[in-house]
Amino acid sequence: MKQENNNIQHRQILLFIGIILVAFNLRPAITSVGPVIGMVRDDIGFPNWAIAFLTSLPLIAFAIMSPLVPRIANRWTNEITLTIGLLILISGISLRTISLSFFLFTGTLLVGLGIAVLNVLLPGVIKENFPAKVALMTSLYTTSMSLFATAGSAVSVPIAEGMKLGWQWALFIWVLPAVIAFIVWLFILKGKKGEKESSMPYLEYGQRSGGIWKDGFAWKIALFMGLQSSLFYILISWLPEIMIDDGLNPTNAGFVLALFQLVAIPVSFTIPMFAIRFKRQSLIVLFVNIFFIIGMIGLILQTSWTITLISVMIIGIGSSANFALSLLFLSIRAQNAKDASELSGMAQSVGYIVAAFGPIVAGYLYDVTHNWTIPLVGVIIILIAVLLFGYQAGKDRYVLQK
Repeated sequence: MKQENNNIQHRQILLFIGIILVAFNLRPAITSVGPVIGMVRDDIGFPNWAIAFLTSLPLIAFAIMSPLVPRIANRWTNEITLTIGLLILISGISLRTISLSFFLFTGTLLVGLGIAVLNVLLPGVIKENFPAKVALMTSLYTTSMSLFATAGSAVSVPIAEGMKLGWQWALFIWVLPAVIAFIVWLFILKGKKGEKESSMPYLEYGQRSGGIWKDGFAWKIALFMGLQSSLFYILISWLPEIMIDDGLNPTNAGFVLALFQLVAIPVSFTIPMFAIRFKRQSLIVLFVNIFFIIGMIGLILQTSWTITLISVMIIGIGSSANFALSLLFLSIRAQNAKDASELSGMAQSVGYIVAAFGPIVAGYLYDVTHNWTIPLVGVIIILIAVLLFGYQAGKDRYVLQK
């Protein structure tokens, strides 16, 4: 009995480490692109709308892959599916560093497919293995995401220009945490052998066919997730270019993007644990997004460099809070791990279809107007929609509730 308890404890520790390592890989392969997007554009010879499509390609992959992930996990188990997702991510990061359009786009697509698998399964894995610590685990993994997202933005230009290694190495370095996570999940798989299949109460796919897609409350959560993601990817893709347009050099513009994400770290840790204390999170969503809108107005006005920096920090706080809340909703608005994964797959599919258009439209508007005011006003309009859908998603109820 004691040996069995020790094995369970060791497995929980290994799962905890595995979850955090997966979280390390959910953002830097994407956030590392923004600071060097101009270098990639000039090297390959893309217009702004085409390079924006490159940044949106992972989101399109998220949208396509997300509803398929619960079906795959139902057949192969969460652990095997996560491990395959990491292998796809490693392949994508490696391929896209080849300076040819085909490899750049193919690698980027694989990056998106790999991250989609990890994105969808984590809420269900957490609810299954740490049911009494959903808020704490959500806080830890969103904080881990924010930390490595910040690193992805901060080191890209120093690696590419400061170390004179080019944008290829600035992107390729992020294969290392993916390889480490892959190795850890191989150990988790090894420990899984001989045990019963995952205790997650998965039903045969199609037993409740389409149920989550017909749930109005699930759609509100999905649109909240998608619209807030769209804002994040617009900013992560174009904030460095906005700063360069305002007179900064690429290195300092990259550090502004890192600041945008750095302020997110304490927010992503505290928001889930604060929000779960309440049955309703609607007022939290309201406050966060009014705060966010104020930051966007400050960024548009650019009355001084100090105001711009404060505005970027406010925007970073608002973006992080929205993201943390959207992930928390995927767990707490579901009654069990099965529903959490179904909701996660549906919300991330719909959400990233919405999010994919953000950077492309922003880049197109800049190409047409030759200034960033109109795209940033568009961000405020999206923020109003985020507030409305988030207010509804914050209500005290469950998806698929009879």
